[in-house]
Amino acid sequence: MKLKYCRKSAVSILAGFLILTITGISSAESLAGSKGDVRFPATRGSDPKSECNVAYKAYVAASGHSAYATTFYSRVVDLYIVCGSKLNAPSQKAAEEMALRNCQAGLTRWKLKTASGGCAISASK
Repeated sequence: MKLKYCRKSAVSILAGFLILTITGISSAESLAGSKGDVRFPATRGSDPKSECNVAYKAYVAASGHSAYATTFYSRVVDLYIVCGSKLNAPSQKAAEEMALRNCQAGLTRWKLKTASGGCAISASK
Protein backbone atom coordinates (compact mmCIF):
# COMPACT_ATOMS: atom_id res chain seq x y z
CA MET A 1 0.00 0.00 0.00
CA LYS A 2 2.79 2.40 0.81
CA LEU A 3 4.33 1.93 -2.63
CA LYS A 4 1.07 2.97 -4.30
CA TYR A 5 0.99 6.30 -2.42
CA CYS A 6 4.70 6.96 -3.04
CA ARG A 7 4.23 6.61 -6.78
CA LYS A 8 1.35 9.10 -6.84
CA SER A 9 3.24 11.67 -4.79
CA ALA A 10 6.41 11.20 -6.85
CA VAL A 11 4.47 11.73 -10.08
CA SER A 12 2.82 14.91 -8.76
CA ILE A 13 6.18 16.30 -7.54
CA LEU A 14 7.82 15.60 -10.89
CA ALA A 15 4.91 17.23 -12.72
CA GLY A 16 5.32 20.33 -10.55
CA PHE A 17 9.06 20.50 -11.34
CA LEU A 18 8.32 20.13 -15.04
CA ILE A 19 5.85 23.02 -14.97
CA LEU A 20 8.30 25.25 -13.10
CA THR A 21 11.19 24.53 -15.48
CA ILE A 22 9.09 25.15 -18.58
CA THR A 23 7.94 28.55 -17.30
CA GLY A 24 11.54 29.42 -16.36
CA ILE A 25 12.79 28.57 -19.84
CA SER A 26 10.14 30.65 -21.56
CA SER A 27 10.92 33.73 -19.46
CA ALA A 28 14.67 33.65 -20.28
CA GLU A 29 15.47 36.11 -23.08
CA SER A 30 18.27 36.05 -25.58
CA LEU A 31 20.45 39.15 -25.59
CA ALA A 32 21.13 38.86 -29.33
CA GLY A 33 20.43 42.08 -31.21
CA SER A 34 20.40 44.17 -28.05
CA LYS A 35 22.84 47.05 -27.53
CA GLY A 36 22.54 46.62 -23.77
CA ASP A 37 23.57 49.37 -21.36
CA VAL A 38 25.13 52.10 -23.51
CA ARG A 39 27.37 54.37 -21.45
CA PHE A 40 28.62 56.49 -24.34
CA PRO A 41 28.37 56.16 -28.13
CA ALA A 42 30.68 53.45 -29.41
CA THR A 43 33.66 54.78 -31.30
CA ARG A 44 34.19 52.53 -34.31
CA GLY A 45 35.73 54.48 -37.17
CA SER A 46 34.36 55.14 -40.64
CA ASP A 47 35.55 51.96 -42.39
CA PRO A 48 32.85 49.25 -42.10
CA LYS A 49 35.55 46.54 -42.34
CA SER A 50 37.70 47.94 -39.52
CA GLU A 51 38.36 45.68 -36.54
CA CYS A 52 36.36 47.89 -34.18
CA ASN A 53 33.31 47.89 -36.48
CA VAL A 54 33.48 44.11 -36.78
CA ALA A 55 33.91 43.75 -33.00
CA TYR A 56 30.93 46.02 -32.28
CA LYS A 57 28.68 44.16 -34.72
CA ALA A 58 29.70 40.86 -33.10
CA TYR A 59 28.93 42.37 -29.67
CA VAL A 60 25.40 43.34 -30.75
CA ALA A 61 24.81 39.90 -32.32
CA ALA A 62 26.07 37.97 -29.26
CA SER A 63 23.37 36.14 -27.34
CA GLY A 64 25.09 36.03 -23.94
CA HIS A 65 26.63 38.53 -21.55
CA SER A 66 29.04 40.65 -23.58
CA ALA A 67 30.84 43.98 -23.43
CA TYR A 68 32.50 46.45 -25.82
CA ALA A 69 35.30 48.76 -24.64
CA THR A 70 36.93 51.52 -26.65
CA THR A 71 39.10 54.59 -26.33
CA PHE A 72 37.45 57.96 -26.21
CA TYR A 73 38.01 59.55 -29.60
CA SER A 74 38.97 63.17 -30.11
CA ARG A 75 39.18 64.17 -33.77
CA VAL A 76 41.48 67.03 -32.87
CA VAL A 77 44.07 65.01 -30.95
CA ASP A 78 43.74 61.24 -31.52
CA LEU A 79 44.23 59.69 -34.93
CA TYR A 80 43.41 56.13 -33.94
CA ILE A 81 40.75 54.07 -32.19
CA VAL A 82 41.55 51.05 -30.04
CA CYS A 83 38.81 48.71 -28.92
CA GLY A 84 38.25 45.41 -27.16
CA SER A 85 35.31 43.11 -26.65
CA LYS A 86 34.31 39.97 -24.80
CA LEU A 87 31.42 37.86 -26.07
CA ASN A 88 29.24 35.37 -24.21
CA ALA A 89 30.91 35.59 -20.80
CA PRO A 90 29.46 33.96 -17.67
CA SER A 91 28.34 37.35 -16.29
CA GLN A 92 28.09 40.99 -17.33
CA LYS A 93 30.82 41.97 -14.87
CA ALA A 94 33.22 39.33 -16.22
CA ALA A 95 32.52 40.48 -19.78
CA GLU A 96 33.25 44.11 -18.84
CA GLU A 97 36.53 43.20 -17.13
CA MET A 98 37.77 41.15 -20.09
CA ALA A 99 36.73 43.73 -22.69
CA LEU A 100 38.52 46.48 -20.77
CA ARG A 101 41.60 44.28 -20.40
CA ASN A 102 41.58 43.53 -24.15
CA CYS A 103 41.34 47.23 -25.01
CA GLN A 104 44.15 48.16 -22.62
CA ALA A 105 46.29 45.37 -24.07
CA GLY A 106 45.94 47.01 -27.49
CA LEU A 107 47.20 50.31 -26.10
CA THR A 108 50.16 48.54 -24.51
CA ARG A 109 50.90 46.45 -27.60
CA TRP A 110 51.11 49.44 -29.92
CA LYS A 111 52.59 51.72 -27.21
CA LEU A 112 49.90 54.34 -27.66
CA LYS A 113 48.97 57.22 -25.41
CA THR A 114 45.55 58.81 -25.79
CA ALA A 115 44.59 62.33 -24.88
CA SER A 116 41.46 60.99 -23.20
CA GLY A 117 43.38 58.68 -20.87
CA GLY A 118 42.71 55.16 -22.11
CA CYS A 119 39.88 52.69 -22.49
CA ALA A 120 36.38 52.61 -21.03
CA ILE A 121 33.33 50.35 -21.33
CA SER A 122 31.11 51.77 -24.05
CA ALA A 123 28.30 49.20 -23.84
CA SER A 124 27.57 45.97 -22.01
CA LYS A 125 24.74 43.49 -21.67
